Amino acid sequence: MKKLLAFALMFALVFTIAACEQEEDEDWFEDNEIVGIEPGAGIMSATETAIEEYGLDFTLVDTSDPVMAAELSQAIANDEWIVVTGWEPHYKFADHDLKFLEDPKGIFGDVENIHTIARDGVNDDFPELVEFFENFYLDSEELGDLMGMIEDHRDDEDIVDIARMWMDDNEDVWTAWLPEDHDGEGAEVNLDYVNWAEGIAMNYLAEAILIDELNYDVTSTEGEPGVVFASLAAGDADFFLDGWLPVTHESYMDEYGDDIVDLGYNFEGARIGLVVPTYVEIDSIEEMVRD
Repeated sequence: MKKLLAFALMFALVFTIAACEQEEDEDWFEDNEIVGIEPGAGIMSATETAIEEYGLDFTLVDTSDPVMAAELSQAIANDEWIVVTGWEPHYKFADHDLKFLEDPKGIFGDVENIHTIARDGVNDDFPELVEFFENFYLDSEELGDLMGMIEDHRDDEDIVDIARMWMDDNEDVWTAWLPEDHDGEGAEVNLDYVNWAEGIAMNYLAEAILIDELNYDVTSTEGEPGVVFASLAAGDADFFLDGWLPVTHESYMDEYGDDIVDLGYNFEGARIGLVVPTYVEIDSIEEMVRD
């Protein structure tokens, strides 16, 4: 009888502990919120689709990129569970240990690489710059750090000067890209970029290096992706560092492929999706479904 009672008590204790652990693991569901960015952004539309397709009992909250990043930082500081809309490259990946939730339904698309695209004939005009841009490469932490510096200082400093600040702290990274003993002798180089955070960061880093280290006269011009690819094809721009391939900019590559050149990737693993701190004990969007 004593043995039976002891077994029953032990079973009750194990069940209670398991139930408490389950309850603790599910505490993060209490708010039922996914912290988003500006309404109308592509990732917001994809997240609305994911909520519907996965049957999630979650509300997507409109905020902004800085507000989303601030809420993420606050949650991590308090060791709380949080889900945000996320994309990489982004400075939050340099600041925190994060992970994308697996997306078995493929709502958020495939992982891509970011490529440097140039106009046709650029190798004849700027062979040393082709070498430079073929060497140009940043990993997630490096690019995230640069993007974070721009986010922190752009209200007070020109972006190209912020890039110079980053160069001072990361000389071992960019000096490896330089062609040996090359002087551009003030030749004009036109860089095009789109108003995406990673593209701005890479463009102005390249501009700073080309001006300060290789003696080129650089003009940077912002445009929509279609305009940028058309500009490259027409020979009005020389280089563009933010081509997402093989999916996002595939149509432009198909349209202008005979008049542009792919110089290879400068960043690996570009993607969008739902992001959580690594301490969050789920790995897939499917695990967000409530019983």
